[in-house]
Amino acid sequence: MHVRPMRRSDLDAVAAIERSIYEFPWTRGNFADSLLAGHDAWVFEIEVEESPQLIGYAVVMWLPDEVHLLNLSVCAPMQGKGYGREMLRWLLRDAAGRGARGMLLEVRPTNARALALYRSMGFEPIGTRRGYYPAQNGREDAQVLFKRLGPS
Repeated sequence: MHVRPMRRSDLDAVAAIERSIYEFPWTRGNFADSLLAGHDAWVFEIEVEESPQLIGYAVVMWLPDEVHLLNLSVCAPMQGKGYGREMLRWLLRDAAGRGARGMLLEVRPTNARALALYRSMGFEPIGTRRGYYPAQNGREDAQVLFKRLGPS
């Protein structure tokens, strides 16, 4: 798997994946705003017939001494093959290597696959954000998870 910074030229492909896997996706504009704000935005690719294929992406916002994972997504055909875990491992190593002491994220309690991944990677619940996500019948809470990085 190859990792590189997300470019403006990636935004159409990233937004298309986002729309295909989420009921309430980020928009192309959300990703463009993240790039403009200076957030770390990464694309993850694999070689398919000697050509790079975008399989996932992530957006991370740096706080003074920790990072906030805003989006981590794998395209539908590649889900369930370990790419999300590999991407998260890469993000954790990168953040720790650049001095982050922890990673924070929100996840829908109904997203069992994501919750299982995060819990298996050592993330622990630290709170709830009420009405954080849009949902079919109004709003859905977010479970806030945190993982300490490096020495405690």
